[in-house]
Amino acid sequence: MITSTATITRDPTIPPLENGDQLTLAEFERRYSAMADLKKAELIEGIVYMASPVRAKKKHGKPHSRIMTWLGTYEASRPGVETLDNTTVRLDADNEVQPDALLRIEQDGQSIITEDDYVEGAPELIVEIAASTVSIDLHKKLNVYRRNGVQEYLVWRVDDGEFDWFRLREGDYTQLETNPEGILCSEIFPGLWLDKAALLAGNLAKVLEILQQGLQSQE
Repeated sequence: MITSTATITRDPTIPPLENGDQLTLAEFERRYSAMADLKKAELIEGIVYMASPVRAKKKHGKPHSRIMTWLGTYEASRPGVETLDNTTVRLDADNEVQPDALLRIEQDGQSIITEDDYVEGAPELIVEIAASTVSIDLHKKLNVYRRNGVQEYLVWRVDDGEFDWFRLREGDYTQLETNPEGILCSEIFPGLWLDKAALLAGNLAKVLEILQQGLQSQE
């Protein structure tokens, strides 16, 4: 086992983040920056939410890995788009989130990369790995993303064995349905196809095969 004698010191004059804190965006960032050992915290509607430890296969780690492989493969074939993993996104004065994955248009898109290397504005597509329908991802976050103009919002409900793909239309989210072949197709990113059944079954090879079909399609 590898051990380390290094210790992380924190400025005692800066209060630590706590779940449920009600903070301004500036104070949230000040406290978050002072906690170098903290991997993920979000400000949602002015309230602090801190993530639990991430499990390997059943809850989060493996689903997250598959989503990143799928989006990263798309990025490799489509210049001008960018995939980001667990990146801080400043949406508005009360919301600074850290979605599991996002896909954004680099030039003339809805978001920018700031001088301090954060995303500002709404990425075109966000993915969250959620536990179930009771998750914050399908309630508070969904409303925040809708209000800020995230065009496509994907939620993998791991406990429920379901995958939801929402599309923003006229200020509200509607759920995309699979085509007759069981494929979900992005309306924002041409060729971004997803075999929902293959993803839920853990068949990553099939997921990538269908994605390649989308990339080679007339879209």
